[in-house]
Amino acid sequence: MLLPKTGLLVLLFLCSTLALFAQQNISGKIKDAVSGKPIPGVTVRIQGTNRGTISDATGVYSLSVPSGNATLLVTFTGYKTQTIKVSPGANVGDITMEEDFAKLDEIVVTGLATSVKRSNLANTVVTINANQLAGTAPAQTFDAALSGKVPGALITANSGAPGGGISVKMRGITSVFGNSQPLYVVDGIFFNNSSIPAGLNDVTGAATAGNPNNQDNPSSRIADLNPADIENIEILKGASAAALYGAKAAAGVVIVTTKKGRAGKTKVSVNQETGFAKVRHLMGVRTFDAEKAADLAGAASNTDPVVQQRRQAYRDQFNAAAAAGKIYDYEKEMYGETGLILNTGLSISGGNEKTTFYMSGNRRQEHGIVKNTGYFNNSARLNIDHKLSDRISLGVTMSYIHSDADRGLTNNDNNGVTYGVALSSTPTFVDLFPNALGEYPRNPFAASNPLETRDKMTNNEVTNRFVGGANLEVRLQQSEHSSTKFIGRGGVDYFNYKTAALFPRDLQFEENALQGHSIQGNTNNTNTNLGGFLTNTFTPNENIGLTSTLGATLETGYMDNIVTAATNLVSGQSNLDASANTTTRQFRQKYRDNGIFLQEDLSLLDAITLSGGVRFDRSTNNGDYKKYYVFPKGAVSWNIARMKFWDVKSIQSLKLRAAYGQSGNVPPYGSKFTAMLGSNIGGLPGVLVDNLLGNSDIKPERQSEFEAGLDLSVLDGRVTLEATYYNKQIQDVLLRHALPGSSGYANEWKNSGDLRNKGIELGLTVIPVNTKTVKWSSTINWWRNRSRVTKLLIPPYAIGAFGNSLGTFYLEENEPATQIKGTVGSELKLIGNSEPKFQMSFFDELTILKNISIRFLIHWKKGGDNINLTQLLTDLGQTSFDYDDILHGQKAGMYRTGAGDASIYVQDASYVRIREIGVYYNVPLRNTNIIKGIRLGVSANNFFTWTSYVGYDPEVSNFGSNTITTSTSRGSNGLSTGVDVTPFPASKRGSFHIGVDF
Repeated sequence: MLLPKTGLLVLLFLCSTLALFAQQNISGKIKDAVSGKPIPGVTVRIQGTNRGTISDATGVYSLSVPSGNATLLVTFTGYKTQTIKVSPGANVGDITMEEDFAKLDEIVVTGLATSVKRSNLANTVVTINANQLAGTAPAQTFDAALSGKVPGALITANSGAPGGGISVKMRGITSVFGNSQPLYVVDGIFFNNSSIPAGLNDVTGAATAGNPNNQDNPSSRIADLNPADIENIEILKGASAAALYGAKAAAGVVIVTTKKGRAGKTKVSVNQETGFAKVRHLMGVRTFDAEKAADLAGAASNTDPVVQQRRQAYRDQFNAAAAAGKIYDYEKEMYGETGLILNTGLSISGGNEKTTFYMSGNRRQEHGIVKNTGYFNNSARLNIDHKLSDRISLGVTMSYIHSDADRGLTNNDNNGVTYGVALSSTPTFVDLFPNALGEYPRNPFAASNPLETRDKMTNNEVTNRFVGGANLEVRLQQSEHSSTKFIGRGGVDYFNYKTAALFPRDLQFEENALQGHSIQGNTNNTNTNLGGFLTNTFTPNENIGLTSTLGATLETGYMDNIVTAATNLVSGQSNLDASANTTTRQFRQKYRDNGIFLQEDLSLLDAITLSGGVRFDRSTNNGDYKKYYVFPKGAVSWNIARMKFWDVKSIQSLKLRAAYGQSGNVPPYGSKFTAMLGSNIGGLPGVLVDNLLGNSDIKPERQSEFEAGLDLSVLDGRVTLEATYYNKQIQDVLLRHALPGSSGYANEWKNSGDLRNKGIELGLTVIPVNTKTVKWSSTINWWRNRSRVTKLLIPPYAIGAFGNSLGTFYLEENEPATQIKGTVGSELKLIGNSEPKFQMSFFDELTILKNISIRFLIHWKKGGDNINLTQLLTDLGQTSFDYDDILHGQKAGMYRTGAGDASIYVQDASYVRIREIGVYYNVPLRNTNIIKGIRLGVSANNFFTWTSYVGYDPEVSNFGSNTITTSTSRGSNGLSTGVDVTPFPASKRGSFHIGVDF
């Protein structure tokens, strides 16, 4: 049947009307409430869907929404989130956004697949944005950039060598022999942070004399990450926050999110840093005269003719050197180079509503303060996010890193070959410089000529690394009150790490012994992680919200480390086959960890949050690899200021919170086995049983933490306070303890005790001035930790450092885990503690006329002792700068080295340091369509330090941490921080910056 023409017209009109009501377009401009300036990059999203848009460079947005009562969420980092209801036929128009000074609306990641507004957070989670990380004064490496910014953390530079080497401890001692470093997660990918030794011990002999710890001074692999690519960092410091990461979260979790593209016009940014690095501080050298030079041969009262002859020879040598003007400051000669810093970065980002991208490339070149040292890092990154539909989105992240570091030869050694140890006994009147033929003189005061070693040896490490992952989100169900989605996440971290330590046969310490060393290492490491998560959000009304999460994870790791040492080299050759003797060592480790977890989060009245969860974990490193260990968590927060009865308008947030959680720390690889060592028996290959007995019943260390706190925000967020108390218990601490000789073994792995850490963290942020022309923001953090050994199933014993006579860390029940004991006279006494009394930081930012920015970070560490064996060595070599100073050179009428008191070299390592200071200027631009912005700046890192510590730097440790356990090394322990043995000195850095946006 055909409709009349008039009926057809009516039908078409009705359909058009329905279509009009089915969709409606809204548009407007988004502005800052104070300045009135447009805000680009603001996200405007339809609540409960993936549909949304982003404001353009002029702040304009446009969005098509369904007819009916739709709700828009307007969000932008640093501003308060707005919820706007759209009635049928309405156009929202312009939107003004208020700055969120207290960051109460900031979304914080709290688990593997969940997040929460900071105003409802039940744990302390430190957030560091891109501006705080690298926008003020870029540090040498990513991990160094965290120093002074994380309340509750003790961050120590193990070395000042190019390429870094940082130890990070969250809330005290987490483990003695297990992993003591946090888990790093970059865009959902577990990032390996191992430090791998290069086999330098074959030359230095540093691990002899009864100390099994690795002292090769390797860098940390987290240093490979480019700080300029990072959008923000969230740090979960304790077990109550990080419990859902299970047996990898005992030392905390550092969640890194890299930059993403934004819909709109493609943005191109070019940044150039040009700067310099110089030694932060030199200890100084002794001033000699003829008689002091003669004293190096022995006292004048010694009538031995040989001694008297040597005294006269040294006297003559000094007089000749002084007459020829050849008195040298070798410390300045060795560490006095000015290193050039060049850092070039390019990023391109953009996209549309369906697909966004971020691409970057970075090239960093840094020459060290020691000749022939330096660090070079080239990296490239590609992040792509694509919405396949309103329900399905996919994100892919890929990065490639190539780094090359020449680290010199520093730190402890027992053969007198490292720079510092050789210099410690070398007086200023000896000529070590080469002659016209390039021949270096022999050093009569040490086993090596350090200038020759510096100029001829090589200690190089090259890393090629690929890190990639994907994140798939599928919205399975969507209704007015419920939403269910699946999140699939996977990643791979692969690196090849090559080391080359070359010592030619004509070096002083090689020519009469092993005739040269070529030590070459090759390591391949692959880590993978997979995860699948189901989350359901149920909101029956605006006062109740329930989020349920179920997930499973799988992580694998495989490392293959091969080190070949060749001796008796053909002159001028470095190939391993150009030698008479070679020794190859190989270490392989493989693990597989998997876990299952469930979490429930309940929100009431947008004021009360209840959270509970449990994780089941197992690992092939456990004695029983099939057994699942259970790690529960629970948390509650109550924001009283969001209750209806609250009528104190000046207080916007008053939150009480408490949380409890457990996490684990898997035993080191191989601790459940007794190793077999390769050996040569009568010219035939064979094996020997290691003297370290494995334990098939070994189980993971368990950490339980209770945390409670108060958060306060007043005056619209211009004053915020965060106060936290925590009590962290570590049970089943894994230790190595001595066995009777009759057993045939020297030590055994065993879960042998308990530790406890208690601490307080306080943070205060104030904005004293906030006008259109001037804004001043100031943040003050204060924190302290106290550790104690609460149970020890084995007798007290020394661990780390170099023995009782020099001061050593000492595990003892009911005493601090960080105590240092040593012999005073004939008694073993408490002589120090490496734990700081407290730490404090001040971060201030002043913005003037919107274009001038001044920022600085001051870090105060009060207390915490170092074992200063650098000074001991210069005392023994009679080259200390104060050797002839009665006030400093003597104690109780005796020289320091003869006092029989280990406490002399256990010294207070307090300091106040301006870690970062920067001044930046945004150049005003007018009438240009090509260049969108120009930034100029100058910055300085660690340029000013106030300390009474006698050494190159109070922030030092001869022993790194998180070092892999190899066939030639027992790894490092979590206690040995603050051992100072002729390290690569720390540097101060100054830079000029220019950035251009297109």
